[in-house]
Amino acid sequence: MRLKLVKRLVAVCCAGIMAASAAACGASQDTRTEITVWSWEPSMKSVIAGFERENPDIHVIWKNTSGYDKLNNAIQDGYGTPDVVQLEYYALRQYAVSSQLVDITDRADNYQDFFTPGTWSSVQLNGRIYGLPMDSGPMAFFYNEDVFEQAGVDASKIRTWDDYYEAAKKLKEIGVYITADSGDASFYDAMIWLAGGRPFSASNDGKNVSINLTDDSGTRRFTEFWQKMIDEGLVNTSLSTWSDGWKEAVGNGTVASMFSGAWMPSLLMSDLPGTAGLWRVSQMPTPDGKAATAENGGSALAVLQRSRKPEASYRFIEYACHEADGIKTRVDGGAFPADNDTLSDAEFLSKTTVTDDRGIEVPYFGGQEYNRVLSQAAENVTTGYQYLPFEVYARSDFRSTVGKAYKWATLLRREQDRLNIIAAGGETDASGIGDALKNTDSSDRLKLKSGIALWQKDLKEYGNNQGFTIQ
Repeated sequence: MRLKLVKRLVAVCCAGIMAASAAACGASQDTRTEITVWSWEPSMKSVIAGFERENPDIHVIWKNTSGYDKLNNAIQDGYGTPDVVQLEYYALRQYAVSSQLVDITDRADNYQDFFTPGTWSSVQLNGRIYGLPMDSGPMAFFYNEDVFEQAGVDASKIRTWDDYYEAAKKLKEIGVYITADSGDASFYDAMIWLAGGRPFSASNDGKNVSINLTDDSGTRRFTEFWQKMIDEGLVNTSLSTWSDGWKEAVGNGTVASMFSGAWMPSLLMSDLPGTAGLWRVSQMPTPDGKAATAENGGSALAVLQRSRKPEASYRFIEYACHEADGIKTRVDGGAFPADNDTLSDAEFLSKTTVTDDRGIEVPYFGGQEYNRVLSQAAENVTTGYQYLPFEVYARSDFRSTVGKAYKWATLLRREQDRLNIIAAGGETDASGIGDALKNTDSSDRLKLKSGIALWQKDLKEYGNNQGFTIQ
């Protein structure tokens, strides 16, 4: 009987100790600072795991999200906002101007030499720093070497826009488009940047804005060149990048190349694994053949002004963007770095494979040391291009203005193709041909130049309505 009593007492004591331990663990858990991160970065789960190992006093909640409507709604409603947010460089300025981001200048002012010039300039406004560069997207020329060889073109020797135009004509002879573009604002902006265009400028505080698309020399240069490419049927204007139709055309070689950011390799591997070994990458062709390029994509991490935990939030972006472990985790996951140390690392530069979703290393670029090319592209990015302080709106408006010119070009090309079929079949009755053109509203029958003018008009009206001083 005494033995049973002793056992019961021991059991009660043990239960009490376990309960106390659990309560202590719960209390410890409850004392951790909790921050929320909104990001679409694929490696973010691994980044958070590494951060929490080094910072056990902070717990990170990750919401995998992209786009700015949800963020804008959360800011407007005043609740449900994240502490840390991933922002594309073109969008960061807009949130900085509207005082939505924490000024981190005092902590990051000496990071200028750590990051590439293009990315570092993209996180600043009025000499102040509002985020840390997370990745970058220096533009490069990605091409299917096999298809170009079939057309008798050595794509590695394409240096100028004239070279590119001549190559496109040879590809057309074998039924191939050199590229596809159905009206992508990020692509158009980047090409204006590459051409030396500077259509947008703003005062240091972002309140006084100049918009001069129609008279800007770089904008005119690219617009005239791209209109020629479209008029001659050298660009597929009906396929939107990343659509199923686009993937099919790129996969079967009927679209042979693209101008894109340095983040492209992992996406090509993911979406078009069947073309592994056929692709190569080289520097962007330019109007005069001189080495220059622009940023196309890339993003930063920033702390929202509404955050009640700015110290913990900054520690997170510091780890993810500035500390070696955080950067390595993201680069291993396919991100293209924004820091000079990684871009000059021998192992990174000599890489010849892309990791697929099974963890297998695939020589996607035929053994080429593609990161060496992309790292050089990062050095070739010109500085001085400015995004609008309402760039998010500007890009959404692009499709309803300049985008009309692409739709019109697609209609014209389809009707011409139908006429060619009739002619090849010896038919002479062309009744009904052109109905789609006839039924198109005259305001939609635009060339790129007219679309650019309409875009400029819309942007000026929007800026004035939002309280900016517009020139």
